[in-house]
Amino acid sequence: MAEEKDMLNEEAIEETEAVETNENAAEAVETKTDSSEGNEEISIEDQLKAEQEKTAELEAKLEEAENRYFRLQADFENSRRRARLDLEASEKYRAQSLITNLLPAIDNFERALQMEADSEQAKSILQGMEMVYRSLLEALKNEGAEPIEAVGKEFDPHIHQAVMQVEVEGFDSNHVVEEFQKGYILKDRVIRPSMVKVNQ
Repeated sequence: MAEEKDMLNEEAIEETEAVETNENAAEAVETKTDSSEGNEEISIEDQLKAEQEKTAELEAKLEEAENRYFRLQADFENSRRRARLDLEASEKYRAQSLITNLLPAIDNFERALQMEADSEQAKSILQGMEMVYRSLLEALKNEGAEPIEAVGKEFDPHIHQAVMQVEVEGFDSNHVVEEFQKGYILKDRVIRPSMVKVNQ
């Protein structure tokens, strides 16, 4: 009987130790699971942070590429506009060099026409020269070139070049008294300013 009791006690102790061992093992497993869950949470947070950084970097690169594209597009539009303006200007002022070369001949015609004719022959020559002179002025007008009016007008440094200043009665101050050389304007561009004498 005593032996049976001892055996039962030993079995009970062994069962108790087994239960305690199982409980300890379960706690260890739970602790391990908790720590692995914590590790998983940290690694997911790190991954999210890395993804956000990568997204921010890609967005910055995209914005830079868009800005570069818009700058290139603006440069292209500006160069197209400049080319169009240059083409329009060259078309508008295409006759400028020819007119500039003709101006000395026109000046000579004007000087010759100021001469007085003594004979009928000289008068007919002057009449022919005047016809040629008018034809030249008409051709200039057709191209958009016209003489600048000067005498009696207020002095304008954009279209007049003052070579003398005088005091003359009958003219207002800062008005052109006399024109030495006729100036010409082509559309809205001064080809040659008028050389004038200005009243003080």
